Amino acid sequence: MDTPAAEKQTMETRRLGRTGADVGVVGLGTWQLGGDWGEVREDDALAVLRTALEEGVTLLDTADVYGDGRSEKIIGRFLADLPAGDRPFVATKAGRRADPFEAAQYTPENLRAWVQRSLGNLGVERLDLVQLHCPPTPVYSDDAVFEALDALVEEGLLAAYGVSVETVDEAMTALARPNLASLQIILNAFRRKPLDRVLPAAAEAGVGVLARVPLASGLLTGKYDESTVFAETDHRSYNRQGEAFDVGETFSGVPYELGLRAAAEVGEVAAARGVPTAALALRWILDQPGVTSAIPGARTPEQARANAAAAQLDPLTADELAAVERVYDTHLREVVHSRW
Repeated sequence: MDTPAAEKQTMETRRLGRTGADVGVVGLGTWQLGGDWGEVREDDALAVLRTALEEGVTLLDTADVYGDGRSEKIIGRFLADLPAGDRPFVATKAGRRADPFEAAQYTPENLRAWVQRSLGNLGVERLDLVQLHCPPTPVYSDDAVFEALDALVEEGLLAAYGVSVETVDEAMTALARPNLASLQIILNAFRRKPLDRVLPAAAEAGVGVLARVPLASGLLTGKYDESTVFAETDHRSYNRQGEAFDVGETFSGVPYELGLRAAAEVGEVAAARGVPTAALALRWILDQPGVTSAIPGARTPEQARANAAAAQLDPLTADELAAVERVYDTHLREVVHSRW
């Protein structure tokens, strides 16, 4: 399964905050591999993982609830066939299994149980990184939660911990935690608010930043239109109004038809450069000071290869950056900037 080292691509790396690990600037998000974006066969999922590593990806992002553990298990099977020196950095998440989903469920006992489950799914003795998975807002202010995470680090069950947040205010609260290693937040050309406060604060604190939902659930690929139909099992069908979880997770909270118009204008900027819309959108993220890595998902090897290629693009010019900002200011700022 492993590819000879000479055939693997290299990619720029950056330090992932207090984890101490250097990771590629484009990682791979694996929500899709859990089957929550429509069915993905295991062989296809393994092919995506294999292609990502061949293209220089060294960071995989998953969660214990992606496919109820399916994503973690597939990654575990993939890791088992790799030489130890070729293994990527694996960031998982915990907390969305809380039932009911409320702050009181974030007890030391539950945190330990969630970590143990991920260890088993991934087939490892220590987790590289565990991120609290967009927990209820009071969790970020709960000393006992972070003391429990510190204890798990001391025991060697995890190497580091971080948080995945929904809002800028949650991010700012979490950044005050002295042992926080990483912060994951929605950041893309349609969700610019973290640029104002979060990225500078994270850089000052020495915390790595993972930009999630970097393509706005596919809107920033420029491949969708009014006639596109998503599977019933795809959150882009069942969560457009926030029916299942925070609406900001689906199309970055942008109404679909409005997002199509905005994406078309970003596509014009990309076309002028002669690159795909998705590549320009990912490069935009990598050009933001303080970002460690963008973590787009992929359902096919071709998508994984195209995403990784964005790391090889030259930074956006001042004119391109200004053009992307105009799209946001014209169409989206009023809709999303005050919400998250």
